[in-house]
Amino acid sequence: MPTTVLNDPAGTVLLIGASRGLGHAMAAEFLKKGWYVVGTTRGGGGNRTMLHDLADAFEGRVEIEIVDICEPDQVAALRERLSGRVFDILFVNAGVTNNPTETIADVTTDEFVRVMVTNSLSPMRVLESLEQNVPATGLVGVMSSGQGSIANNETGQREVYRGSKAALSMFMRSFAARHSGTSRAIVVMAPGWVRTEMGGSDARLSIEESVPSLVNVLLSKQGKPGLEYLDYLGRTVPW
Repeated sequence: MPTTVLNDPAGTVLLIGASRGLGHAMAAEFLKKGWYVVGTTRGGGGNRTMLHDLADAFEGRVEIEIVDICEPDQVAALRERLSGRVFDILFVNAGVTNNPTETIADVTTDEFVRVMVTNSLSPMRVLESLEQNVPATGLVGVMSSGQGSIANNETGQREVYRGSKAALSMFMRSFAARHSGTSRAIVVMAPGWVRTEMGGSDARLSIEESVPSLVNVLLSKQGKPGLEYLDYLGRTVPW
């Protein structure tokens, strides 16, 4: 049976990239906690995703928007469509990987650009475009990775992916510096190595072991101003 809309939802979250994997699981977890979810997918033309299944299961509590964050015109259009809306949480979940054995000496320019634009530039563009929709009491965050930690990189490997997530951290630190007077919470989140399409079958964690804790960490960060780099258990990740 569908779960009907709540008269007074716990809050409203805008999840960028919620059609599958970690983003979809986050949407489901927020819905279980009584939140209203606006989630985005990249597909158009009636393509059905797991987010559409959630919309059917939680009747009236899910809105679906379409945006490819690597397309600036689409980001601008989304900003226009959401003008005047208020979101307690804005969270950008986006990421791609490349061949993990590929070093910075091996990677082609096109592949390097693809990873950096998707993992670093585009998440910041959408966050910069939509952060005005989050009040002073709200939270803005991005999905990163523990592999974005420069201090923790003692093994190498996944060089291009690591570099893209480290760049995302630097951009988030710049964003936080420019908004140092705000009382909003700002989070760079490391979900752990999770068995998703991108994480692969060898990953240590299941979605069920990561995402509920991850969402709890975000909720606990609400009302705590400033930038933090946290993992799915709430532990600080060294920059």
